[in-house]
Amino acid sequence: MARRHDLVGLTVLALLTVRAAHPYELHRFIVDTHKDYITGLPRSLYHAIERLAGNELIVPIKTDREGRRPERTVYEITEDGREELTTRLRQLLERPDPDRRVFVAAVSLMGCLPMSDAQGALRRRAAAIEGILAGMDAHRRGLVDSGLPEVLLLEVEYEQAVKKAELDWIRDLLGRLDRGELDWAPTTPM
Repeated sequence: MARRHDLVGLTVLALLTVRAAHPYELHRFIVDTHKDYITGLPRSLYHAIERLAGNELIVPIKTDREGRRPERTVYEITEDGREELTTRLRQLLERPDPDRRVFVAAVSLMGCLPMSDAQGALRRRAAAIEGILAGMDAHRRGLVDSGLPEVLLLEVEYEQAVKKAELDWIRDLLGRLDRGELDWAPTTPM
């Protein structure tokens, strides 16, 4: 996928792991399940499908027409598409990004990964966040020690609180997975 975080394309790949579908079905699922990290529907969906097909990550398998409705092309994911999905999803889960929608999307789709892959990615993310928090804390302490009023560092304090909350959530999720408290479906239901 050429774009940095093609969340629409990633979602299309994930949904097509369940079954072949045409763009309208994909659009309805995205809307019905409130995948709010996706914007610009339906245009962004059709552009993503064109990109994915152009990169041979998905392929058209048939074209249907019901009554007077327009033709609908049904797509399925290719093996290259499955590899791309797995690679990108693992990366989005393990690497903190300033755009929080990226992690929301990755969490939404992580059922496409084997549970052990998701757990490994989440553990790497937790370790990265621990490092970020340590760096933020040292930076904030240094600024306070240099005489900067704490009131001017409230945004840093806020970002630390957000990162700590994310870390706590990830640790809780990992614990639930380790204890078998969360069903793990091999793919995202559609």
